Amino acid sequence: MLINRVGLKNIYSNLGNQMITYIFVTIRLLNQMRRDVFQAIADPIRRDIIGLLAEEKLTMNAIAEKFEISRPAISKHIKILSECDLVVITKKGRERYCQIKPAQLLEVADWVEKYRTLWEGKLDAFEEYLNKLQTKTNEK
Repeated sequence: MLINRVGLKNIYSNLGNQMITYIFVTIRLLNQMRRDVFQAIADPIRRDIIGLLAEEKLTMNAIAEKFEISRPAISKHIKILSECDLVVITKKGRERYCQIKPAQLLEVADWVEKYRTLWEGKLDAFEEYLNKLQTKTNEK
């Protein structure tokens, strides 16, 4: 089988395009897979956005007006919240509305609850220790 230069160039070009597509799709999937609710709430701006959306459904522009950062930056934050399944975006005409999906926050609440009971126990023990010290000091 004889392949001329043009045919070989087309084969390499197609392989290159397929490889680029594969890499792009893989990176995109990895980015989506690594997003979780804890990553979403790690940023103070995203926490503030969640707080705003807990009160009411807002457009992207309405959210952006409440912050002193660019609209593209707000869009990026909302995209992350959406990828973490904390926000759903719906289109009505030309506007995009964002609405909170608080069910995902239950994972955070469960995690915090474990540590709340742990710290409450430690703080109670510390309070007892301080009371004992104060009692000893008062006795002197």
